[in-house]
Amino acid sequence: MPERPRPPARRPPVLRGRPGDRHRPGDRPGSVEARFRYWFDSTLARGTYALVGWLALACLAVVIPVSAALVWTDRRAPLTMGSKIAAVWRSTGQTMRLGGEVGPPLRVVLSVLLALVALFYVSTLVSLITAGITDRLIALRRGHSTVLETGHTVVLGWSEQLPTVVSELVAANAVRRSGVVVVLADRDPAEMEEDLRADVGDTGRTRVVLRSGRPTDPATLARVSPATAAAVVVLPRDAPDEDAEVVKTLLSLRAVVGEGREVPVVAAVRDDRYLAAARLAGGPGATVLEIDDVSARLLVQCARHPGLSLVHQELLDYAGDEFSTVRDPALTGRTFREAAAACPVSTAVGVSHANGDLALGPSDGLRLAEGDQLVVIARDTGSTRVEQVALPYDPTALVDAPPSRAGGPERLLLLGWNRRAGRIVEQLARSAPPGSALDVVAERKAATVAGLRAADRAAGDGLTVVHRPGDPASRESVEALDLAGYHGVIVLGPDRRPGQDDPDDRALVTLLHLRARERATGVRVPVITEMVDDRNRLIAPVAPGADFVVSGKVIGLLMTQISQNPRLAAVFEELFSPDGHTIRLCPAADFVRPGRRASFATLSEAASRRGACAIGYRSALRAGEPPHYGVRINPPKAYTRTWSEADEVIVIAPGAAPVPPAARRAAARTDTV
Repeated sequence: MPERPRPPARRPPVLRGRPGDRHRPGDRPGSVEARFRYWFDSTLARGTYALVGWLALACLAVVIPVSAALVWTDRRAPLTMGSKIAAVWRSTGQTMRLGGEVGPPLRVVLSVLLALVALFYVSTLVSLITAGITDRLIALRRGHSTVLETGHTVVLGWSEQLPTVVSELVAANAVRRSGVVVVLADRDPAEMEEDLRADVGDTGRTRVVLRSGRPTDPATLARVSPATAAAVVVLPRDAPDEDAEVVKTLLSLRAVVGEGREVPVVAAVRDDRYLAAARLAGGPGATVLEIDDVSARLLVQCARHPGLSLVHQELLDYAGDEFSTVRDPALTGRTFREAAAACPVSTAVGVSHANGDLALGPSDGLRLAEGDQLVVIARDTGSTRVEQVALPYDPTALVDAPPSRAGGPERLLLLGWNRRAGRIVEQLARSAPPGSALDVVAERKAATVAGLRAADRAAGDGLTVVHRPGDPASRESVEALDLAGYHGVIVLGPDRRPGQDDPDDRALVTLLHLRARERATGVRVPVITEMVDDRNRLIAPVAPGADFVVSGKVIGLLMTQISQNPRLAAVFEELFSPDGHTIRLCPAADFVRPGRRASFATLSEAASRRGACAIGYRSALRAGEPPHYGVRINPPKAYTRTWSEADEVIVIAPGAAPVPPAARRAAARTDTV
């Protein structure tokens, strides 16, 4: 059969029109509407003159018809056509600010020209004013303007301590009329304001001023007026390798303030390699804290006395009673015991001498000289008064001799490892009784083993360190532990690194496994956990005897306290030193007879006879109550209660005598299981 012819192929439709035509649904390419839209778009793209022309045409298209309607509907309008057209022109000219003059054409043109010149002048003036105000607002939003304040507090840098520092400064200014806190950080001010509002909330009488810039730049630093500030706080960076920025900031600060003027400066570093350089850069008037050292000391103290973290927080924040200094001419010539016994609503713990030396928990016979200040714990400066006569106490309630409680060897468990772990091992070794042991459960890494041996060599103390390889966040590693043999457990999270999970996540997982192990075995052991974020403490699985140390918050509290009173730097240095005076929890039965009702003045007298300062108490825990129940700092001397054997007294007492170095080196060793 002959092949049937195929139909011709259909060609695609040809779109007529110019390149760049803008089509809408329903438009036909190349149509009059499409060409008009293209012409209109091209006209607008020519610039300002085209936009002004189209704006004028659009206004005239509305103003002229409306003006004509007003004239033709006015009963008082002229009757002739020429007069009506002139009235329309007047209305249009007044609306468009073109004068509205009538008469010969030359007069109309000149009036329009003058009106255009006036309109151009006014528009330009308004534009200049608007641009100036806009630039000023943008500069303010960018935080580039100069701060002209006196007696304010300058905070340099942005870190996890900033919300704590600002919150405590707001609390410190609550008793004052007003206060100003200036924050200088290399961040956008809008972001800083949003973050601070979320973390701090209402600042009350305190005004927080935010400025953007690098604190290491002297020109930028001068904009916050540090030379006229009451104190300057230099926050630590997020990582130890960034501590060089702190040193550079301190150098810039001295360059701006000058050598002849001393401003109280408080700074902090994470790596001890930068500590000496930071102190040299800050000068004699600067206090530089080492975060890892303070955190390690506090963890060790809480491991020996669970519950101390809450005591430290009560003493460091401005929400309760805190350390203060009292300068009263009536104290001159009085002994420390007389002055301490004559404080009705505050607790005397030491003497700050005029030359800057500190005597914490001094002997009762120490007499205060002229210029000396009494170091007290008080609610505020108004409650630090000293009476002429000491408050009475009940001598019949005193215990003649406390029962002997000779401490034997202790065995502790360390779960996890980070850069502070070596410091913790060193602090434990320096104060551990002979024959003590520390088991470390951490992943088998060269850094861990090397860190253990380095810490052991640095301490040189009689502490046996046993490394048990394993993941502390795994169930298998925790279930393999016999908790009955330990006096306490310290849980550490890994170091914070960019791009990795929150270190508190692994610490929380470890705590969950510990709680499950305690329930399975029925063995309860005090657990001390180091946290980075204080909010994670609220969701942590806790048991009676549990304690938490939020190192970042503690450092923020310390920096704020020292910035408001530089004399307190020596107090905190002594309290966190393992060889100096420390805060302890002692049985109340060591001071007063159990079951007797006695005043706190009686208990203070009993502690004073044993070389300690009683600063508060912790009542016995009851079933179903949180672990921090009953902690009270600085009760009035006249406060009375019935003391039981389960109550504990919070005292500031000298540290335990260290083990002789020769004995420590002979007993020290590091094992790996």
